[in-house]
Amino acid sequence: MEDIKKITRVPIKEAFRYEDKHLTPWLTDNIDVVSEAIGIELTSASKEQSTGNFHVDIKAETDDGRIVVIENQYGSSNHDHLGKLITYLTSFEAQIGIWIVEGARTEHINAINWLNESENGCDFYLLTIEAIRIGESNLAPLLTKIIGPSEEAKQIGKVKKEDSERHRLRYKFWVEVLDLCKQKNINTFDAISPTQDAWIGASTGYRGLTYVFWINQHSYRIELRIDRGKGSDEENLEILSQLRDHRVEVEQAFGEPLAWEELENYRVCSIRQNYDEGGYKDTEDRWSNAVESIVDRMGKLIKATRKPLKSLKIQ
Repeated sequence: MEDIKKITRVPIKEAFRYEDKHLTPWLTDNIDVVSEAIGIELTSASKEQSTGNFHVDIKAETDDGRIVVIENQYGSSNHDHLGKLITYLTSFEAQIGIWIVEGARTEHINAINWLNESENGCDFYLLTIEAIRIGESNLAPLLTKIIGPSEEAKQIGKVKKEDSERHRLRYKFWVEVLDLCKQKNINTFDAISPTQDAWIGASTGYRGLTYVFWINQHSYRIELRIDRGKGSDEENLEILSQLRDHRVEVEQAFGEPLAWEELENYRVCSIRQNYDEGGYKDTEDRWSNAVESIVDRMGKLIKATRKPLKSLKIQ
C-alpha cells in the first residue's frame, strides 16, 4: 500500500516570518495560488503600490481587465484591515477586493457577506491562510475561501434594497396621510404614528372594530375591520350582520357602494372598498391624488358608520 502522509498545520509565521517582507512578496510571485482559491485567473501582480497615504499589499488584474486589490493580515481579522481594503478599492477604482487573514471573525464574515449583497459594483472575498506540511515536506501556504460573491447574495441584496425602498415610500405616504387627517379634522387618527407597514389603523371606540387604511404600489383600500380576536368568527359575523341592516343609509352617506365582506376561511369581516387611483410607487400627481382621496373617503366612511356603530348590540 502506498505510504500515506498526514498533513500538519502550523502558524503561517513558521513559513513566512513577516507578512510584508516574506508573505506578500511570495504571493505576488505566486499569484496563481490566490487565483486557485477564488476561481478567477489573476495576472500582473505587483506589491506595495501606493495610494498616497497607504500602500496596498498586492494589486493585480483579472484576465478581463478588472483591477484587484489584496490585503494580507496575520492574526484574526480586524476592523482596521477591513477599512484599508475598502480604502484601496476606492483609491484604485478596483472591482475585486481580497482579504487574506489567519482567522476570520464572525462579524467580518457577515460584513463581507453584506458588502457582496450591496449594489456597489465590487466583489469581495475573505480567505484564510495557514501553513501546512505533508509528512516531512517543506512548509507550504494553504488558502481557503471563507466567503465570496454569488448570484444568491446579489439577489438577496436586490430584495433588501427593494424592501428598504418600499418601507421608505410607505412611511412617507403615511406621514402625508396623517398630516392631511389633522388638517381635515379627522380626529380618529390623531394618536396614530406613521409606520413602514402596508396599513395603519385606529380604533372606532368599540373593541375589535378598527378603521384601516391600506396602501399598495398603485392602489389603496379603506375599511371598517371587524375582528374581536381568536375564536370570534361567529361574533364577527353577527356584528357585520347588524351593520348590514343599515347598508342603504351607510352607502348613501358614503356616496358609493361598499363591499360587505364575510371573509371565507378567515375570521375577519370587513366593510371595505378598493381604488386603483394611485399608490406609493406612483408618479407625484397620482401619489398626491391617492393621499387626498384616501383621506376624504376615510372621513366619509367614519361619518357614514358612526350612527350604525352606536346601535350595535355587543359587549
